Formats: sequence, C-alpha cells, structure tokens
Amino acid sequence: MGFFEILCGIAAVLFGVYYYLTLNFDFWKSRGICGPQPVPGFGNFKDVMLLKKSLPDYLMEIYNNYKNESMVGIFVNRTPFLIVKDADIIKDILIKDFTVFADRGFPFHEKLDPLSPHLFALEPKRWRPLRTRLSPVFTSGKLKEMFSLISQCAVRLELYAEKLASKNEPVECRELTAKYTTDVIGTCAFGLEMNALSDEDSEFRSMGRLIFAPTRSNIIRGRLKQFLPWLCGILGYILPETEVTKFFKRAVIETIECRDTNNIVRHDFIDTLRELRKHPDKLGDINLTDNLIAAQAFVFFAAGFETSATTMSNVFYELAINQEIQDKLREEIDEEYIKHNGNFTYENMKKMSYLDKIFKETLRKYPPVATLTRKSTSSYTFNGTNVNIPKDLDILIPIYSIQRDSDIYPKPDVFDPERFSDELVHTRNPMFYLPFGDGPRNCIGARFAVHQTKIGLVTILRNYKVETCEKTPIPYVNDPKTFILTPIHGIYLKMSKINRS
Repeated sequence: MGFFEILCGIAAVLFGVYYYLTLNFDFWKSRGICGPQPVPGFGNFKDVMLLKKSLPDYLMEIYNNYKNESMVGIFVNRTPFLIVKDADIIKDILIKDFTVFADRGFPFHEKLDPLSPHLFALEPKRWRPLRTRLSPVFTSGKLKEMFSLISQCAVRLELYAEKLASKNEPVECRELTAKYTTDVIGTCAFGLEMNALSDEDSEFRSMGRLIFAPTRSNIIRGRLKQFLPWLCGILGYILPETEVTKFFKRAVIETIECRDTNNIVRHDFIDTLRELRKHPDKLGDINLTDNLIAAQAFVFFAAGFETSATTMSNVFYELAINQEIQDKLREEIDEEYIKHNGNFTYENMKKMSYLDKIFKETLRKYPPVATLTRKSTSSYTFNGTNVNIPKDLDILIPIYSIQRDSDIYPKPDVFDPERFSDELVHTRNPMFYLPFGDGPRNCIGARFAVHQTKIGLVTILRNYKVETCEKTPIPYVNDPKTFILTPIHGIYLKMSKINRS
C-alpha cells in the first residue's frame, strides 16, 4: 500500500470519528432551543471534564449568558442535556408530570461500584417500593425520639470544640462538623458508636473522608460513570472493590446479623433494612441482594453526614464574616435557653425563627447538591411550548444558579437571612428555592438533616464565637473536583470560648 493510500485511510478514519462525534450536534437547533456551540469530543463540558471549572460555576455562566431563555441546550460529549430555568416547567418536571421524569438519570454501575444502586440513584422500578418502605424512618415522631440521641452527640461536639479552641489555632470547620454528623448518623441510624469526635482513628470517619475525597481514583471513577458509562461495565469485571465498598458491605451485614442473633431491636434505619431482608416479598419482584441493602445504608451514611456537615460549616463561615448576624442569633439562642431552663426540646428548636432563616439563607447560597438531575422516561412536549424531547433525555435544574439569580434574590452574594421572612417568602415562586429538591423524589432525609444541623449549630454558637482568620477562604471558591459544593481549601475559622461568668 502506497503512502497516498495510507494518508487517505487515516483521513477516512478521522473523518468517520469526527462525523460520529458531531452527528448529534443539530439536536437542539432542530428543536428551536438555544445553546453554546459544542466542541467535538467534549461537547460543552471541556472545562468541567478537565477539572478547570466546577459544574455549579459552569452552569452559572450558561444561566447568565442565556438570561432570557426558559431552556438551554448543551452537550456532554455528544449527548444532549437540557438546562431548565423556568419555574413552571421545573414544577411540571418535579411534581405535575413526575411520572415522566421519575428517573434521576444519575449514573450507577453495580459491577464497578456495588454500593451505587442506592435510593438517590435508583431507577423508578426499584426506587418506588424502597422509598415507600424507608420513609417511615424519617417521620416527625421518629425525629422526636432521636432528639436525646442527637443532643448527646452535641455534648461531645462541645467538648471537642473546647479542645480545639484551647489551642488558639485556626479550626477546619468541615472536619469538625463532619465528626459530629458522623457520630449522629452512627447513633441514630446504625445504633453504633462511631466515635468520630472522641477517637482520631475512628474507622467510620476515615471511610467518610475517603468517600468524598477528591483523590485520583475517585475522580477517575466518577468521570467514567459520567462520561464513559459503557466502559464501566467492562471495568467492573477487572477492577477490585474499593476499600470503602468492602468496609460498608461488611459493616452493614454484620450489624444486621448481630442484631438478628441477639434479638436486638432499635426501630431505626438498620432495623428497617433487617425487616426488608427478612420479608423481601414486601418489595414485589425486586431482587433484594445484600449489596442492595448495604447500598441504602451507605447512601444514608454518606449523604447524611456530608451534606449536613457542609451546611454547618457554611453557616459558621457566613456568621464569621457577618458578626452582627451571629450576635443576633446568639441572643435568640440565649433567650430560648433561659426561657426553658437550659432544656432544649424538639419543639423549642422548631420555634427559633432567626436560626431557621439563617439555615435557609445558607442553603440558598450554598446548596450542597447544586444541580438536580432528571431523565425522561418517555417522549414529552413541555406545556406551553412546541419543544418535544425524546425518551431518555437528561435534564439539569441548576438550583445554584437559580438561587443566585439577582432578579429573584436581589444582591445574591449578600448573606441576608431576612430573605426568608414570611412576607418575602410568599412573594417568590417555591420552585426558586430547591436545596432539598421537590416532588416525590425530594430528599428523604431533609427533616433529619435540618434537625441534626440546628442542634449542632445551637450547641457551638451558645458557647463559642466564630471569626475569620488568616486561613479563612475569602472569597469562597468552589472546588471543581468535588460532587458536594465545597470550597477548594476547606473552611478555616477562629473559635473562641464565650466567657459567661
């Protein structure tokens, strides 16, 4: 074969690859949807894929560049994704036409990651019966029963904070709060003393760090699931299970079997899983494997400790910058403390209106999960439009961008708890505040998260003042390597004991 024929062959291959990568690029134009020009091989996600930009920051750019559009079409590699901004369309997706969008479209691959088929990611067929059976764990009555358990963890949090404050060094708040929420999850859901606050070598805390650490392994696995799902099925037969997977599978199944052997009943999350394991027929024709059971416990642990810890540390961050707001909150805490002779209860905590405003404003600025995802389960035409989408189309709802839209929240970079006064809340469409999602697939543990977060905040802020220091990240820069919204270098603050003598 001559040199010219070789060149022609190479050119033909390159043309074929280019044609394949760009074949779908008229998808949005043909539907009358605006969007940025995609790049072959990356689509519109080059900077996100190469970790140069966080997903929330990238979607914010798109959101602002197409300010007057209700929907924007983009591509991840060659796959079309739809960004939805309009409140009415968001409501249709999350609530009114939920059956069409019951799938989160979250990538999971059971061979590569046995703990990935959890409640957050599962397809509708397995999600529905599991959600129904697990929901009773998170009722108001259950939360009241957990109050004393959480308060015990808060006491240990105060003691640990005192130890850190006495060193007169910057405190990394995300690590402090993660130790507390790890202990809370352990006590309330697993019936285990995880000892994250008392033991620097706590195995559960070590595993918690590994789950969300932006390590090379975690990043590669995450990118493979997101951008090369076909490869995950192959690698699942080759790559060994991760340390985290082995640990949680063993911990969950051993805990269940220990309770069965010793007839221990606690009416918590593990007991609910025990009951399902004994009576799998309650889930219909779902194959309830030990992996599937362990996956549900895993996601409750992982999401339960990390999102609440992140929110607590973000509250401390904003209060350190806004001392007048911190002082006002402490006044409310002290008033409640005196009024009830130092006996905080579930009902008392719910009555603290300024604490609630601060909590909500923090989640407005820093929603831990910054983007909601959905996938269409059938073809669909959006109400009031001519836009038709096919089955299996991925949809992004950019809540981080929506909650920082100056037309909805004036001066969005300003931390202002009064945005959540009753008067102002009633002026906004509820679809413009979605830190816990909405509709049937909203966050199942939302009330639990609110509860443990507020107890932890009250415990620290009654006894300690938080202030900025030389290591405080100002401005707050989102880490492009993490799934949960977090700053690049952690949140370091100064904590000093309040003298009440």
